[in-house]
Amino acid sequence: MTLAPYACQPGESRGRLYPEALSTFRSPFQRDRDRIIHSSAFRRLKHKTQVFVEHEGDYYRTRLTHTIEVAQVARTIAGHLGLNVDLAEAVALAHDLGHPPFGHTGEDALAELMAPYGGFDHNAQALRIVTALERHYAGFDGLNLTWETLEGIAKHNGPVWGPFAQGSHAVADPARMPYALAEVNAAFDLELTTFASAEAQVAAVADDVAYNHHDLHDGLRAGLFTEADLAELPVTGPAFAEVDRTWPGLDPARRRHEALRRVFGVMVEDVVTVAEQRLAAARPASAQAIREMEGPIIRFSKPLFQNLKAIKSFLFERMYRAPAVVAERQRVTGIVRDLFPLYMADPALLPAEWRADVARAADETALARVVLDYVAGMTDRFAIQEHARLCGTRR
Repeated sequence: MTLAPYACQPGESRGRLYPEALSTFRSPFQRDRDRIIHSSAFRRLKHKTQVFVEHEGDYYRTRLTHTIEVAQVARTIAGHLGLNVDLAEAVALAHDLGHPPFGHTGEDALAELMAPYGGFDHNAQALRIVTALERHYAGFDGLNLTWETLEGIAKHNGPVWGPFAQGSHAVADPARMPYALAEVNAAFDLELTTFASAEAQVAAVADDVAYNHHDLHDGLRAGLFTEADLAELPVTGPAFAEVDRTWPGLDPARRRHEALRRVFGVMVEDVVTVAEQRLAAARPASAQAIREMEGPIIRFSKPLFQNLKAIKSFLFERMYRAPAVVAERQRVTGIVRDLFPLYMADPALLPAEWRADVARAADETALARVVLDYVAGMTDRFAIQEHARLCGTRR
């Protein structure tokens, strides 16, 4: 496929931290994608959750199913816009590798525990995994991904600092960056004041599309709200109305599916339309021109963005703050808060393969970072099992 001039060209990649010979059959970005898929951290996503804890039901999304959905959306959008599909997919597949057990609940707990030791950010942790913690290759730690994929992981939500940085991932002072991100950036300058490539921006928007869609689906399945509730919201209301006009009397499960797939389609079509308009107006001549723009080239239209904010507000109130979900959040937060200080007080409880890292820890901060790497890598079920084993509590 011929790529657009503003796409990341495989032959122009800035390379890898550890130089490698080119593959005979795969482009550099295809190799990145394949290494991510074959990593241990990617396999663990199967037993890490989004909102519901892993054992609560077989039909709820896990980090793995979410990641696959994000990759599918990213491939669709990138392919239509003439972007590098392999790079967009690689960034999409890697974007959640750094999430700890129990989703954002676990992340909040670890951020609080790590506050004295340099903090915790799941995006920075994903970089740490792909540059240091995956230890399978003879010549290097990590996956030795290309600069473009690392940049995409670091900046897929926008610049980290500088005049265009905004959002929860942004820092006012580069000295206050998450240490895991700072370490990678010091070794392989990721140009953190600029936007990422269009491919990485596609992966970020695909993430929004996927979780907006599946959180509606999972919330309905969990009984936290009903189709009648969604009929009162923008985007979802018209989708259900259209299904009812086209197939009156459709059985509830099919009606739900047909409506939510329309919501999905509205989001993807909006992103593609806006991107086509912005690309035609800006006429970027290179991938670097995309990076140096004063805003993202890939985004929702302003009207749809406002409508999605209304849906997110609804989900926040009815799903993320639902009493049953809050109670479970409190329980699993307690698991993380128990395990972390336990390993800090007695590092001998860590598995043998982690004790070499402990031996190299020069101070308490270094030890905390080893413990963080171990705890953040746990799946939901393993964290529950370890807590039961070490703290004497039942699942």
